[in-house]
Formats: sequence, structure tokens, C-alpha cells
Amino acid sequence: MENLLPVLMACGIVLTAFMVFMAFSGPDQAKIQSRRLSEMKDRHAGSGSAMIEAQMRRAINNRLGGTKMDGLAAQFLPRPEMLKARIKRTGKSWTMSQYGTASLAIAFVFGGLVILKGAPLALGLLIGVLTGLAIPHMAVNFLIKRRITQFNVRFPDAIDLLVRGLRAGLPISETLGVVSNELPGPVGEEFSAVVDKMRIGRTMDAALQETADKIGTPEFQFFCITLAIQRETGGNLSETLSNLSEVLRKRAQMKLKIKAMSSESKASAYIVGVLPFAVFGLIYSISPDYMGGFFSEPRLIVAGIGGLVWMSIGAGIMAKMVSFEI
Repeated sequence: MENLLPVLMACGIVLTAFMVFMAFSGPDQAKIQSRRLSEMKDRHAGSGSAMIEAQMRRAINNRLGGTKMDGLAAQFLPRPEMLKARIKRTGKSWTMSQYGTASLAIAFVFGGLVILKGAPLALGLLIGVLTGLAIPHMAVNFLIKRRITQFNVRFPDAIDLLVRGLRAGLPISETLGVVSNELPGPVGEEFSAVVDKMRIGRTMDAALQETADKIGTPEFQFFCITLAIQRETGGNLSETLSNLSEVLRKRAQMKLKIKAMSSESKASAYIVGVLPFAVFGLIYSISPDYMGGFFSEPRLIVAGIGGLVWMSIGAGIMAKMVSFEI
């Protein structure tokens, strides 16, 4: 076992370095130049079939674009389309291959550290897999929540800017461009994406709905529904948006009030949920032989699995008790 550990660690390091190189290496430049020459020939060919073929090739290239490891990562990662949508919601220009490489690197590091500490090989592999899946997932969730929070904080200001532009006599399409230029952060980025889609021929409703699906916040869905209803029924759009801005501000205030009132319950739930695992980890780090029976004794293994199941059920119940939807 001791002779096998250095070999496993060396193989893991070599594999991780290879995956990092393949993930961050760009596509083949020769293939890019060949594709561009083919597109230029098709663009200037003049025949309708050649133009259609060029458009289809461009669409396929855009769909399959990315690094060399993107296709391989999409095959092994679960639900790649949903994962790709979640990565887009973070606002980062990450690829599937980079996400998969980060997961593998974290799994090798934590699993190797646990095995080098003297833990059984099965436990090291289990901890490596769990950390490799959990840490990138939690990081993406954190970035999504932070970006959505930043968006919701500035979104009422964007609506107020739209109201002022409409009252000044500007059309809604130009006021969207003003918002994209004046407001920084996620609000300006998303409105800039809407304006770009409208410039290439998409309707405003379709562009807004795509952005709403990407962001996934009720606030922006309210905005899209308000514009759609006003477009069909008519009325004073500036007054409607002004009322929507006031509603969104009151909604944000209610969220902050609920967060303040439930903070004590959330802290208690976090402490109760983390305490058993923290105590187990501390005792195991101090005296591995004392807690080692949970990985070798059948009765203790069954007891440990039962405890994990009940702790998971309790943590889920406490999470539901302290979560509030507005």
C-alpha cells in the first residue's frame, strides 16, 4: 500500500496537468484559418445554396466551438446543457472543459491528502469524488447568487432610467441602449446583450425573454410581462414602469426584513448541522485509531451510515424551515 501511494499520486498529478493543458489550450489555428477561407469562398460564391451551406456551417461551428476538451467534458459531466446555462449565469467566460478540469484537480488534491494522512483508499476516493463534485458546484452557486443580488439591487434604478427616457420622448429601444451604457455591472451587461440581439434582427420581446430565461429572476420576468401586456393593451408605459419600480423596491425591502428576522434561526441550523461533522473530523485528526472503527467495523459502518442519513434528513428539514419565498 505504501509503495502504491506515490505511483497513484504521480499518475494523478500527470493526468491533472495534462487536463489543464488541454482545457486551456485554444483550438487548432490551422483549422481556424481553413474554416475562415471556406467561409469567405462561400460568402462570395453568389449562389443561394452556397450561402445556406455557409450559414449552416457557421451555426455548427458556433455550437461546437470552445477548447479541445469541451466535447469530452460534455460527455462525462451530468446534464451538460444545464451546467452550461448555469455557468453563463455567473457572467464568467468559463468553458465546460475548465469546469471539468477544476473538478478533477480538486478531487485529486483532497483525495490524495486524505490518503496520505493514513485513511483507507476507499475513504480517500469517496472524499475526493465528493469534494470534486461539491466545491465547483458550490462556487458556481455562490457566483450566481452574488450576480443576481447585484442585478436586483440596480434593476429598479434601470427601470427609473427607462421611465425618464420615455417621459423625455425617447422610444423604448433607445432607452434600453441608454440603460446599457449608463449602468455598470450585471444590469448594464444584460441590457447590452438585449440591445445587441435587437440590432441583429431579434424582436424586443424575444430578446428580453431570452435574457429573462438566462437570469431566472422573478423581477426581470415581471418587467418582461409588463412590457408584453402594455404592447397588447396600450396605455401609459412610463406610469406602468414607475409602479413596477416601486413594487420591486418594496419587494427588496421585504426580503431584507425577512433575512434579518430569520438570521438567528439560520445560524442555529448551520451550527446544529455542521457540529457533528466538525467534531468527527477533529477527533479523527487527533486520534485516527479511536475513530478508525467507523471504516473497518461492520456494525460501526452501519451506524455511521444511519447517522449520516438522519443528519441529512434533519439538515434538509431545517433548511426548509428557515427558507422563505416572497
